[in-house]
Amino acid sequence: MTLRQRLENLPVGQKLLAALLVLLVTILLVANLAFISAAYWITQDSMGPQALQTIGRLVANPQLSAQASESAEDAHALLKELDSYTPLRAAAVYGSDGKLLAQLQHGQALSMPKRYRNIDGWRLTEFRNTQLIALPRPGNPPAHLLLVASSELPMAFYTGTLSASLAILVFSVLLWVVIARQIKRLITQPINRLEELSRQVTREESYALRAQRGNDDEIGSLAAAFNTMLSRIEAREDQLKRARDEFQSAYDQAQGLAEETRHTNRKLELEVQVRSKIEKKLTGFQNYLNSIIDSMPSALIALDEQLYVTQWNQEATALSGTPLHQALNQPIFIAFEPLKPFLPQLKDTVQKHRVAKIDRVTWPKDDEPRHYALTFYPLTGGGGRGVVIRIDDITQRLSLEEMMVQSEKMLSVGGLAAGMAHEINNPLGAILHNVQNIRRRLSPELPRNQQQAEELGIELATVNRYLDSREVPQLLEGIRQAGARAAKIVTHMLSFSRRSDRQLAPCDLPALIDQALEIAGNDFDLTGGFDFKGQAIVRQFDPELGPVPCTANELEQVLLNLLKNAAQAIHQRPAPSEPGRIVLRTRLNPPWAEIQVEDNGVGMPESVRKRTFEPFFTTKEIGQGTGLGLSVSYFIITNNHKGQMEVHSTPGQGTCFTLRLPLSQAGAHRSQQTEA
Repeated sequence: MTLRQRLENLPVGQKLLAALLVLLVTILLVANLAFISAAYWITQDSMGPQALQTIGRLVANPQLSAQASESAEDAHALLKELDSYTPLRAAAVYGSDGKLLAQLQHGQALSMPKRYRNIDGWRLTEFRNTQLIALPRPGNPPAHLLLVASSELPMAFYTGTLSASLAILVFSVLLWVVIARQIKRLITQPINRLEELSRQVTREESYALRAQRGNDDEIGSLAAAFNTMLSRIEAREDQLKRARDEFQSAYDQAQGLAEETRHTNRKLELEVQVRSKIEKKLTGFQNYLNSIIDSMPSALIALDEQLYVTQWNQEATALSGTPLHQALNQPIFIAFEPLKPFLPQLKDTVQKHRVAKIDRVTWPKDDEPRHYALTFYPLTGGGGRGVVIRIDDITQRLSLEEMMVQSEKMLSVGGLAAGMAHEINNPLGAILHNVQNIRRRLSPELPRNQQQAEELGIELATVNRYLDSREVPQLLEGIRQAGARAAKIVTHMLSFSRRSDRQLAPCDLPALIDQALEIAGNDFDLTGGFDFKGQAIVRQFDPELGPVPCTANELEQVLLNLLKNAAQAIHQRPAPSEPGRIVLRTRLNPPWAEIQVEDNGVGMPESVRKRTFEPFFTTKEIGQGTGLGLSVSYFIITNNHKGQMEVHSTPGQGTCFTLRLPLSQAGAHRSQQTEA
């Protein structure tokens, strides 16, 4: 942990004390430095020059100056008189001829000029204060005395400064201790009390505790706010307790009412059972016959000789929309108007006593066309002559027939795709092989390339530099990558187009899903304008799920249909508030292995969701879809794999398809035997 982090983690009181200590030390250091600097400046700029001028006036006495300039001994004697002056750092005497006669040094020796004419230049390089004094000699040129002031402060100054600093430091420490006690009393202790109170509230879950108000400062305001929060929490707890008590009371009342309702329903059920038995005995054989007729999956209508309705089962009611009590004793063309065009055939059946069949008619039901087969049977016996009409819904049968035809077409297209894939593989192989040959013939490492280049009088390295500058190797690499990707796509198409042998084999679902994603990733619908690669793919695979018995090609076909539908549903969103997302899940749910494909597309209304797996049912425009993708997928999962397939959807939020596959082949065989 760094020093900064340690300081940041200190309590508030310690932070304030540390800041105060740093402030006191900083002030002390700055004050000492300022005092020493001021003393040094005063010494340099004021006291030194004044001392030199005083010494110069004393030495400039005519008698002394005349005596000192006579000889070197006299000069030494004069300088010895000056040796006791503390502000003097150095001194030198120059004779009338400008030569150095004698010099005086205090401390480390200074380099003094040897000649008088060198003094001006020397003074430019000397930072100390200097004074040049002329020593007059009557009748002769004057001698000169050079004085240099000392720049050091006396030791007594430093000793005094240190003593004063220590005294100030001791006073500052005492002041700091006093302030620390006050900070602890006024800041740290109130904060600690608040912290301890919060811990006590959390530990005891008692919201009746309150903090002491304290002083009218920020900590006091914090304690008041804390008390207010505890008061509101306590009031909220009381409200919750009252609400729980009221809920329990209401729940007990509801339980009592439910018990009374169950007793009442039981009585009503017994009364209904009694009435049902009585009605069964009264109706007798007529109800038995009606039950048989109503249980028929076909619509059965009995007519008398004048083509009035005498019998009408439930399927006829569902088909025509006319209830039994309205249809009885009504002409058939009124009770069931779509049969009006077939009145000649009905009359011919009654008169000639022969069966008439109409193979296919199309009537709308729930705003959708449905296909029916009509059969007219003549009725004879003691009850008189008439005709029985049987109406069979053949929509599913026709859809299955068309689906079988379409499946054969799809198999043919798959074979054609396999042939085209084999044909595409040949030029792809030539492209990849030629790209490799071009690279080899441009390589300077092959002797044959070097030899051929020398024969032509060119340098292979120069050619390669030109190709590099024109980015030819990058273009070749792009060709290679595109060719390899196309070859991989063709390989997937060949694997997908192979006919399934319907032999269940253990399959790794995550690997199969990734392969389906890779195939779907190459799907780009220019008309629809959706790009599968632009969707966010989220994989949530259960690590506990092992290999699952299935037919890989068929399951891959199902996954491709679901992925393409998911991408189209995402593309159809009018104003998407979030990016497109497809979630792929696998989950172990014994005895099933589950696969989920979920999208955040437009979703489906309930009326469309119920018909999702109907053959040839599609919500797309004409030419955009055949309506076979999901029905074939449902057939593959439920019939070929003995599994389950269901869909959940919310309009505007998305759709989730769930596939369930048996975990073992034995389970699939048992399912087949049970269905048989």
